[in-house]
Amino acid sequence: MQNFPIFAIMIHIYTGNGKGKTTAALGLMVRAAGAGKKIFFGQFVKGMAYSEVTLIHEQIPQIDHQLFGRRCFIKRDPEPEDYKAAQKGLQTVKKLIASGKYDLIVLDELNIALYYHLIKTEEVLTMLNDVPENTEIVITGRYAPPELIEKADLVTEMHEVRHYYQKDVKARKGIEF
Repeated sequence: MQNFPIFAIMIHIYTGNGKGKTTAALGLMVRAAGAGKKIFFGQFVKGMAYSEVTLIHEQIPQIDHQLFGRRCFIKRDPEPEDYKAAQKGLQTVKKLIASGKYDLIVLDELNIALYYHLIKTEEVLTMLNDVPENTEIVITGRYAPPELIEKADLVTEMHEVRHYYQKDVKARKGIEF
């Protein structure tokens, strides 16, 4: 049996219109934390800490977390402050990648920030070229750009078959947030 490194430079993309992209990334973070890895969890676009963040802050100290958003703008155009928050987040992530401190870096909803042009795809691709050895990068969000999909080592597309919001079920604490 060949020995493979537990972590190498690998880029994961979780995309698609189905539910579960952030949840899949959280599962990987829990697994990495259980293996003693140091994790950074940066959330783009999101401006509020969802329920999972409470657990992370209270129970999983090897996961560092930051929000790089303000409030939901999916039903409105992004405002200048949204661009500033995303750019600030990208600069923070670049520094964290360069530090080599983290084994796993999760960039939640980065694809949405790219889709709304809060950040340029070329900037992210350049950043990914500078990832140190033994670092995993996970990028989530709908609408992953083709260039990012091409760069990735693992791409999972969540496909929605049915969702209860079609029956007017609103987001529920502990399930959707």
